[in-house]
Amino acid sequence: MSARILVAEDDEKQSRLIRIYLEREGNAVQVVADGRAALDRARSVRPDLVVLDVMLPLVDGLDVCRILRTESDVPILLLTARTTEEDMLLGLDLGADDYLTKPYSPRELTARVRALLRRSKKSGGTPEPTVLRVGVMEVDTARFEVRVAGQPVALTAKEFAVLEALAREPGRVFTRRQIIEQVFGFDRDVLERTVDAHVMNLRRKLAGPGRPHLLETVYGRGYRVTDTPDSAPS
Repeated sequence: MSARILVAEDDEKQSRLIRIYLEREGNAVQVVADGRAALDRARSVRPDLVVLDVMLPLVDGLDVCRILRTESDVPILLLTARTTEEDMLLGLDLGADDYLTKPYSPRELTARVRALLRRSKKSGGTPEPTVLRVGVMEVDTARFEVRVAGQPVALTAKEFAVLEALAREPGRVFTRRQIIEQVFGFDRDVLERTVDAHVMNLRRKLAGPGRPHLLETVYGRGYRVTDTPDSAPS
């Protein structure tokens, strides 16, 4: 799988290692060393994926992520030395599709890149104009749009993929591993807590005054989308 990949990493040793491993996969890799250059290059070359270090000079990596997400749906893989759950949730909430903490193995990074590219390239064929309806929620898989009670809901690419998987079978309980298999292309390197973070963000974004609770946790099992409009919060 060949792709145009932008790597934003100010550690020269790390960026060189990332480039070597990604180019071995047949990808065309460009490297920048600060956040401002990352924004400029992403706008000019329109990469298929961005590998983004959080601690960048000039413009912080999280700010780069937030800005890029308002401009495109390019898959973003964050790299960071920060290891707390709050940091991970913040990165995902700003629009990152995946999150890798340092130190990491180059093989793990390339596996995650492959998974993100597989997901993003599924749209290479002719998409079916399918609208999934669950209660007051509509998931338009052709237009990449979600509406709840007629109101649009902005989601990241990975959040949309999780919601689409659940909405295709309302009422079915999906385990975290089943969600990983459907959304991340059977990438065994994806952590179950990554699924939890995406679901937490989805639940918050789908909520609103007068809206039913559409996304439920089934404790000890996993998650489901419910078509019961008066479902209690979970």
